[in-house]
Amino acid sequence: MKVTRTALLTSLTLASALSLAACGSDGDSGSDGGDKGGKHTVRTANGPVEVPDSPRRVVVLDTAELDSAITLGVKPVGATTAQPGKPFLSYLPEDEVKGIENVGVIGQPNLEKVASLKPDLILTSKVRDAKRYDELKKIAPTVMTETTGYPWKQNFQVHADALGKKAEAKQVLADYKAHTAKVTKALGGAEKASKTEASVIRFQEGSDTRIYGKKAYIATLLDDVGLGRPAVADQAKDYDGLAMDVSPEQVDKGDADVVFYTSYGDTQKSGEKKAVKSPLWKNMRAVKNGKAFHVEDELWIQGIGYTAAHKILDEMRDDLTEK
Repeated sequence: MKVTRTALLTSLTLASALSLAACGSDGDSGSDGGDKGGKHTVRTANGPVEVPDSPRRVVVLDTAELDSAITLGVKPVGATTAQPGKPFLSYLPEDEVKGIENVGVIGQPNLEKVASLKPDLILTSKVRDAKRYDELKKIAPTVMTETTGYPWKQNFQVHADALGKKAEAKQVLADYKAHTAKVTKALGGAEKASKTEASVIRFQEGSDTRIYGKKAYIATLLDDVGLGRPAVADQAKDYDGLAMDVSPEQVDKGDADVVFYTSYGDTQKSGEKKAVKSPLWKNMRAVKNGKAFHVEDELWIQGIGYTAAHKILDEMRDDLTEK
């Protein structure tokens, strides 16, 4: 097989970067490049992984991991973005993400760039990077959860453990519980909230429209506030209960007392602009009653974690208590 000079140089560069990053480390056993103190073991989707007690150079490879780090007061040295050519999700505080190195797109991290940052901890999930685990753990101890989205609260605990922030995590949980209670109270109490059915619809560029079910990140927030869900939420079995994909002509299946809707991608290309002008949309009871609210996709769908949750809860309260 003929190997080009460019391919050979690229291979040698990555191998050199990996070698430097892994110096003094066997991958799962930690890295001398970060914390000089002790180490502890974290239970991960790939088994126990030993990490520094206080990692200093963290790389995160998904939006949930980035949210967890920011929530816990840790600024990663590197992170992936949700879409090619896009900055980090806009709901995150600008000063909190300033200076974080872009290491590629979710599911397609640039391993050479990751290695060049000499991380002492990498956070991701098997659903995103299982096939890269062996390469990643040569760079730094790599903590993976099984998946993302719905089990975000359990995943946050894994992230907190890996980051040496378990004590801080307890306060995060307490703050979230207090916030959801305030929103429920603002909605008239648990009984009244439960009688209000809320639906979430996402128009998607290059794909079908999505009506969210009960096994989605956003579904957990609706549940924590005590809002009811329409019958379609139980029927949404696509992607292990995440959602139901429908054609534009079936968007009214997502009707409810309240509808939160958004677009992934351009609103023209996603079909949102056309849909909201159609008789089908205008005849939905949420729309007729002025209870259909456009929300930002980067926050409500792409952002997964407690920092996103607090912002969503505030928007939810403001929308549902409008006079």
